Amino acid sequence: MNKLRIILQYDFICLLILFLIIILSLIRCNINHPSKYDLNEEIFEGMLISKSFDGDKFSFIIKGKEKIKCNYYLNSEEEKNYFDSIDLGITLKLKGNLSETSSNTIPNNFNYKKYLRINRINYILNVKNIEIVSKNVDPIFYIKNIIIKKIKKCNNSDYLMMFIIGDKSLIDDEQYNIYSDLSVTHVFAISGLHISILSSLLLKVFSFFKNKKYLIVIFILFVYMNITSFSPSVVRSVVFFTFLFLNKRLSFNIDLSNVFYLTVGMILLFEPFYLYNVGFQYSSLISFTLIKYNKLINGNFLTKMIKVSLLSIFVSFPITISSNYEVNILSFLNNLLIVPYISFILYPLSLLTFVFSFLDKFYYIFIFFLEFLSKYLFVLKIIIPKMNLLIIIIYYVFLYLFLNTYSKKYLIFIILLIIFNKYFYVFDKSNYVYFFDVEQGDSSLINYNDKLILIDTGGKETFYKESWMIRKKYYYTDSIIKYIKSIGYDSIETLVISHGDFDHMGEAINLVNNFKVEKVIFNCGEYNNLEQELIKVLDKKKIPYYSCIKELNIDSNKLYFLQTKEYDNENDNSNVIYTELGGYKFMFMGDASITTEKDILNKYNLPDIDVLKAGHHGSKTSSSEEFINKINPKYSIISVGKKNRYGHPNNEVLSVLEKSKIYRTDQDGSIMFKIKNNKLKIETCSP
Repeated sequence: MNKLRIILQYDFICLLILFLIIILSLIRCNINHPSKYDLNEEIFEGMLISKSFDGDKFSFIIKGKEKIKCNYYLNSEEEKNYFDSIDLGITLKLKGNLSETSSNTIPNNFNYKKYLRINRINYILNVKNIEIVSKNVDPIFYIKNIIIKKIKKCNNSDYLMMFIIGDKSLIDDEQYNIYSDLSVTHVFAISGLHISILSSLLLKVFSFFKNKKYLIVIFILFVYMNITSFSPSVVRSVVFFTFLFLNKRLSFNIDLSNVFYLTVGMILLFEPFYLYNVGFQYSSLISFTLIKYNKLINGNFLTKMIKVSLLSIFVSFPITISSNYEVNILSFLNNLLIVPYISFILYPLSLLTFVFSFLDKFYYIFIFFLEFLSKYLFVLKIIIPKMNLLIIIIYYVFLYLFLNTYSKKYLIFIILLIIFNKYFYVFDKSNYVYFFDVEQGDSSLINYNDKLILIDTGGKETFYKESWMIRKKYYYTDSIIKYIKSIGYDSIETLVISHGDFDHMGEAINLVNNFKVEKVIFNCGEYNNLEQELIKVLDKKKIPYYSCIKELNIDSNKLYFLQTKEYDNENDNSNVIYTELGGYKFMFMGDASITTEKDILNKYNLPDIDVLKAGHHGSKTSSSEEFINKINPKYSIISVGKKNRYGHPNNEVLSVLEKSKIYRTDQDGSIMFKIKNNKLKIETCSP
């Protein structure tokens, strides 16, 4: 024991141990772990460990031989209420079909397949039948069910669920987006500070047990860690608290930094995939910095808060950019107000309200104040493109040097590095055309001479069949927005709406609210309801818009709008665009029909087209043999959703296009055409 005590007092040894464990964790994470299930299996049995509802979909996770993500589509409100009432921890028998998950099909976006893999889930089960095998639950789930039922009886169950067990699913989407814009969502995760407050309260409650109080509190914290489904930030905090106790009880006298190294190392030994968990990265990196550089955090309370906030922002900056590609540079001011309010007032009050339900109305006053305050805090976002590994390493080297020398020159280097990363794209002289996978919709992006022209936005309609179907808001163009931010752009030169169907312009308002848009182009014909909704926003933002134009200048180049005749339907009125980029000819057909194609052939003498965005998602109402033979495309792009209910693309259309190289967004994901020095390079982002 004495030898171990001496060894662990050396910083170098503890840091080396952590480094070796991180290397081992990377190796373990990248080893192929085959599933214990066969894709052909149809019957499954396992314990229900989580559940949620989205519209008519009941989503849940069971743990059998391994964890499986399950989806079951509800048939009635009674069925929803039934599954809402069942307890976690019960054993279910399911019948259904397994399917493999897909990676992101738009670059630099959330990778759902990777997310599930990090959570040790290999398959998604499309459930046809659910049967309860056993209602017996283990003690942990028994306690968790009691907590959930008690919370749901409160009027403020959304915030209580978040602060007590770490479940954010009940928080209103619009309100949570406000917190996200303010860059304060980290405060709503159960963090080390919350665990510190909870452990302090528990130590006072059990103070009459004297020396045994720490053991009792540690036991409760480990139970709580189970109840929060092993939230990474909770696991780190609880293990750290335990190691601090052991360090003191066993008189190891290990430095606080070394205790932290051992904490992170021990956690990664048991669960290496935490290494890829953003919450664990945030929690560990910020906690380590505050421990290691505690001597920098001096002065009065306000000064300390400012320093903690700035330190946290700088040390977590690459993680923030990798997740969002933007940063609110005024977030440290928001933290000065929100962090103390939540940590020292709202969180303790949440614990008290959970124990004493009669405080619920009093608790609401503090929730109301938080939501009121959040609407008047500071947002000044700056878009920062994706940072590559070399930039991240250089960033942390400069940050380390600054924190250890306090030399302002290293802070200047950090700022210059961020500026360089932000504007690096100006050195790229290539032109790009992207065809995004927006499921059953259209969205194409032209990046010409550092100017962005977006043709359509995609969009998927939400159908509310019944009032009981609770649907969380989800914008498919969030992925387009995220991609545009990831390459460093904060403005769009021109937004072109091919026509007023939802699958082509349904997310236009969302996009206009996220970027500075210079102008918007509509098609010929009267404005429909969707277009009028967008025009209201454009008028409010004083964004000019035009309709039925013939051509659009892009520097020395032009977009030619070939369809300027008015028909009696949106599809025939669809904008048809021709342009030439770097010697390659592109044509975007929108949803133009065979009727429009004939009129265009009669009006124009079209050349051979290099890249054709086929009309109407490959429907038989478009892409006539006469039209395709005339323009003779080399590459044909079909923007279409997987297993769509329309049967797109039509087999006859595929036969007509077979002389060209066909790319389909349902099979190939997003497609990128890169033009540099008159050479064309094609890349896909496959599922």
